[in-house]
Amino acid sequence: MYYFKEKDDLPRVKMTLGFLRSICPESLLDVGSGRGVFLFPSLRDFPDVPVTALDILPHRVSFLQAIHNGGIDRLTVLNDNICSCNAHDNSFDVVTMLEVLEHIPDAEKAIANAVRIAKRFIVVSVPSKPDDNPEHIHLFTKDKLTDMFKNAGAQKLHFGGVNGHLFMTAAKD
Repeated sequence: MYYFKEKDDLPRVKMTLGFLRSICPESLLDVGSGRGVFLFPSLRDFPDVPVTALDILPHRVSFLQAIHNGGIDRLTVLNDNICSCNAHDNSFDVVTMLEVLEHIPDAEKAIANAVRIAKRFIVVSVPSKPDDNPEHIHLFTKDKLTDMFKNAGAQKLHFGGVNGHLFMTAAKD
């Protein structure tokens, strides 16, 4: 386990967990689970919620699969791309995309698919200012996210900010 797995003091993680507590999710898809910065606190805080971790990197998927194999049966791990994920419409109550969209070349396609497979909500955090991470290929503004999510069919958007990041929840209805 990485040293920060039991720490959920990142503001975007706290904000996401607070939002999830308020809506009592039935299921969760975490896009770009990576090292589990959000995944581990969500598994801890929602012990009865089935969680699916989706990541495109095979070594991350292997790491997450080991967590499942170690006894976390309600964790399903998918080696997939949100842009081409063929999950059924409304498959997951909530889809989280925390610090992910800025890495995806076709962010509009990723958003459209996330909205399609979410039953109720999509939760997003993205950097709100330029940084020196060469893997960040997009910088999103509130207006840009609004346009992209509304075009994808999510009409009720709520924005907040946390330490250099834009935080957004999108409701389908």
